[in-house]
Amino acid sequence: MRRPPRAVTAIAVPPVAASLLLVPALAAAPAAAEPVSPPVQSSAVTASPSGPLGGAQLAGKGTIVNPAAGVPAAPKIKAASYLIADGDTGEVLAAKNPHGRFLPASTLKTLTALTLIPKLRADQTVRPSQEACDVEGTKVGMTPKMSYKVSDLFYALMMMSANDAAVTLAEANGGMERTLADMNAEARRINARDTLAGSPNGLDRDLGLSVKTQHTSAYDLVLILREAMRNADFRRYVQTIDHFFPAPATKKERKKGKKVGGYPIHTHNRMLPGQSHAYRGMLGGKNGYTIAAKQTFVAAARRDGHTIYISLMGADRPPSDYAAELLDWGFKARGKVKPVGELVPPGDLTPKKADAGSGGMLADTPLGGGSAGGWGLAAGTAGGALLAAGLVFVAVRRRRG
Repeated sequence: MRRPPRAVTAIAVPPVAASLLLVPALAAAPAAAEPVSPPVQSSAVTASPSGPLGGAQLAGKGTIVNPAAGVPAAPKIKAASYLIADGDTGEVLAAKNPHGRFLPASTLKTLTALTLIPKLRADQTVRPSQEACDVEGTKVGMTPKMSYKVSDLFYALMMMSANDAAVTLAEANGGMERTLADMNAEARRINARDTLAGSPNGLDRDLGLSVKTQHTSAYDLVLILREAMRNADFRRYVQTIDHFFPAPATKKERKKGKKVGGYPIHTHNRMLPGQSHAYRGMLGGKNGYTIAAKQTFVAAARRDGHTIYISLMGADRPPSDYAAELLDWGFKARGKVKPVGELVPPGDLTPKKADAGSGGMLADTPLGGGSAGGWGLAAGTAGGALLAAGLVFVAVRRRRG
């Protein structure tokens, strides 16, 4: 789709200077942050405050799909909600109650990582509080007597869903209140509007949280993972299968002169290569479970040059088999079914009018939809300056003539 025109002010500059603007503008365009098909927006983004994000069909509560000849029926899985999206186009291929708000369990840790990875140095060390070490649920096993590298905490967070690592990372970021504010601000930035974080780890009843005070949706989980996968550090954390986690040295290790010991930790994503439910092309994902939330999962896979994102919430059993069904269907249906909606981009979705100061000069310039992104904007801005300069130059010559 064409993104809403940005306000651009045309400035008359000397012709030579204007011609020099084009090269640095293009050279400064950022390289794609995600090497696995950054999403390209299609043509029907819905940003209406009165309608669901992504399109009117996504308001449905049941299974939502547009049947197509030669494409099998959408998967019938026992889950409260799911979503299948084409990661290359941003098209939502099928869904079930995609904007329904449910408890996230540990899939919320994708938002924790997305928020905190840019804020904390990987080599920074942090000493956990006793409260962090004593948190309920899955733990990597930490002690307040030792400091840990932030990178090790992220491995524990995303590989084995360590709740103690999540709380320690929140402490490193300035505390729980600040971290939750940052997480919810990040959710708003990427337009994950069904999401409210009440914890950094996804625990619910153990913390006195309910779906009123902590929730997300199948739609939002894909938005969150899609944005997180643009970060190379995040991809490394979710794709690692084994990692050595530090711990105080044992008596035997101390006798050998070792000051720090440790033990191996192993991924909980059974769909990564070599695991019990290995899925060809699996890029990474995050599972979650609490009694109240049931099974939750979000993941991405890439095959034959195409990427599919899936999410599911409130499933009745461990997610690997269901996730494989959703992914398989997505790869078969992409490019064949009419999409039921799309994934909105981060940032302001409100259409903007061109700046009145531009005199409409650049109002019709395409501003780089899809993979062209900032290139169209850079070329349009520099080209507009060049055009303005040329017009000024001609006008002056005519007056002098």
